[in-house]
Amino acid sequence: MQMEQIYRAAIDKWGKDAQYDQAVEECAELITALKHYRRGKVDKQAVIAELADVSLMLGQLSWMFGAEQVETAVKTKLEKLDTLLKTP
Repeated sequence: MQMEQIYRAAIDKWGKDAQYDQAVEECAELITALKHYRRGKVDKQAVIAELADVSLMLGQLSWMFGAEQVETAVKTKLEKLDTLLKTP
């Protein structure tokens, strides 16, 4: 099954509002894992697992809001970051 089909199936099954909430939860879990990693309470693999969850949710959100629009916004942000990095 392709990613877009999986995203559509998840939205069909649980609805957009539930997926928005799930994205928030996954981001919170990543925040917690990062904080714990810095304190030595979890290993790198715990952070990687949470990154994977967030990555999947970002894929769904991008698909829901428009992947092309998100990609355009990312390019704009990267250009801004590049400019900031070149500024003394």
